[in-house]
Amino acid sequence: MVVRSGEQGRKWSALRKAREVGPVFLGTHHPRLDDKGRLFLPAKYREELAEGLVITKGQERCLYVFPVEEFRRITEALRTAPVTAKAVRDYSRVLFASASDEVADKQGRITVPQPLREYAGLSRDCAVIGANTRLEIWASGAWDAYLAEQEQAFSDLSEEVLPGIL
Repeated sequence: MVVRSGEQGRKWSALRKAREVGPVFLGTHHPRLDDKGRLFLPAKYREELAEGLVITKGQERCLYVFPVEEFRRITEALRTAPVTAKAVRDYSRVLFASASDEVADKQGRITVPQPLREYAGLSRDCAVIGANTRLEIWASGAWDAYLAEQEQAFSDLSEEVLPGIL
């Protein structure tokens, strides 16, 4: 069988699309909260979040921001987890009770509800970081302190965190 280069390119493209799991968020950005608790989403993420997003409490006192489809995936996974497991019940309660679904306005701003701002200690200066399938919103000082603590440990890792991958 002879495959023309254009056909091969389309085949590879189709294979890549078939394996896609959703957006991957990268980088660190430093937007500011306005007086109404609104935050500009970094421009590079707006397309992936245009259909809406879910903000909820995350670990280490940051906020998790999920595209709607990723939050649905997490919801389905928690739905199949055993309700008899106390950790599943506890995690689900906090995750869902604190969740807020949002849609960015025409300027690319989202409103971060007051209880979530309080949980994460957000005032004016924030750090929005890409964390694979989610964004995280941190108070700038908290992010700087966390990163300073973790960078040396990251640099010093002597074992593979992902064996055979990195």
